[in-house]
Amino acid sequence: MDKTILELHELLKNKKISSQELVAESLKKSHEIQEKYNAFVTILDDAKGTDKIDHLLSGIPFGIKDNYSMKNVLSTGSSNTLKDYVPFYTATALQKLLDVGAIPVNKTVLDEFGMGGTGTTGHTGIVKNPWDPTRMTAGSSAGSACAVASGVYPYALGSDTGDSIRKPAAYCGIVGYKPTYGMISRYGLFPFASSLDHCGVLTRSVCDAAIVVDAMKGIDEHDMTSWDSKDIHLYENITKSVEGKKLCYIKELCNIEMYDNPTEELQNHLKNFKEKIELCKSLGMKVDEVSIDPKLLNALPSVYVAISCAEATSNMSNLTGIIFGPRGEGDKYEEIMMDHRTKGFSPLIKRRFVIGSYILQKENQERYFKNAQRVRRLLVDAWKELYRTYDAVILPVGTGVAKHLDGSKDILTKDTAALEEHLQIGNFGGFPSITIPDGFIDGLPVALNITGNCFEDEKVLQIAYALESKMDYKNQIAKEVK
Repeated sequence: MDKTILELHELLKNKKISSQELVAESLKKSHEIQEKYNAFVTILDDAKGTDKIDHLLSGIPFGIKDNYSMKNVLSTGSSNTLKDYVPFYTATALQKLLDVGAIPVNKTVLDEFGMGGTGTTGHTGIVKNPWDPTRMTAGSSAGSACAVASGVYPYALGSDTGDSIRKPAAYCGIVGYKPTYGMISRYGLFPFASSLDHCGVLTRSVCDAAIVVDAMKGIDEHDMTSWDSKDIHLYENITKSVEGKKLCYIKELCNIEMYDNPTEELQNHLKNFKEKIELCKSLGMKVDEVSIDPKLLNALPSVYVAISCAEATSNMSNLTGIIFGPRGEGDKYEEIMMDHRTKGFSPLIKRRFVIGSYILQKENQERYFKNAQRVRRLLVDAWKELYRTYDAVILPVGTGVAKHLDGSKDILTKDTAALEEHLQIGNFGGFPSITIPDGFIDGLPVALNITGNCFEDEKVLQIAYALESKMDYKNQIAKEVK
């Protein structure tokens, strides 16, 4: 399914194709992709099309990350602790799509409960990259990224707590967009770290991302962090001129001389990024180089680990093996819980819970949790200061192409940590942030990211759309590199 949402809508409206045919094609492709890349937890083979085509998304198939609750449909969070869990309600964001006639065809694999960036920790196994199956998709929205890039459908739902929509999008050569915190209700999304979690979407074009989020967004009485976004119209305003917009990039992340012994891949990635800076200027935008204290940037990964692990430990305290999920064995409730968690969680999740529990111990909170919150505030304030002058920050995503699943050929060093992890700032501040493909290195996709100030999603998407229109990577389908 290599067409955009608008193209599919026109075909449906003019009766050149039926919704049932689209659904059948998507299901067929789902099984093919599952065999090759292991992208899905559940394929909804009983999915049916619709004759009602009164919305841009009506009758068009899509995928759902398996941490969105869906009534009467297996929703596991890719964890053995919920391997048989069937919710009795549907997440608000998902329900909004169902209400306009969108057709879900599968639930996609994620890193267990969204806690990971590799696509390798889901209880159903590793998700492989459709450009090169020896490489990872990144995570946690691994299955969604793989499926969209493979042409199963034009979009899939994701969630983003650190970079879990945007990094997989980059590695798979597609678009990943998380809007301002609270624009989309999180009611029914399995919580990971509540102050960082965002709902969002993975697509193959900026326009498609705007259309889907327009349908998903809105205030929700079930989510007190949601807000009224009725005056924000992403799709309607996406083509507005970007002439005169002001962007900045960060010297300490983007200049090759800031790195000791940079790899050839990193050199090519940053060279490609600088070419896109020139493209921004040719579109009438002003782009400046700015500086951020390297000590602050280098604190990013540890701040994220401290806050996200602490919040995850608290959020998932209900996974006891008593309330729901497979019942643990034991004569006492402590024994039941220990057995349930020991057998149910992957080693990565256990490690994160141990870290979170340690950080939240009374004697450790000041040193670790509260200090992490203070540094988070310093980082957000630094970005807020940039937004006093600039419309958005533009940066390369990571150090280059998708990493190898075995890690044997990847060179990651201390001085590249901030470049790999800077997308987390979008979660720290709740900023709207979008990743778009911007080139290839050795046949594999690389990407850039645009992050703006809260509530300025229209502006962020306008910039992304303008750049995308001048490049050749819109709506691309993954082709395995031989």
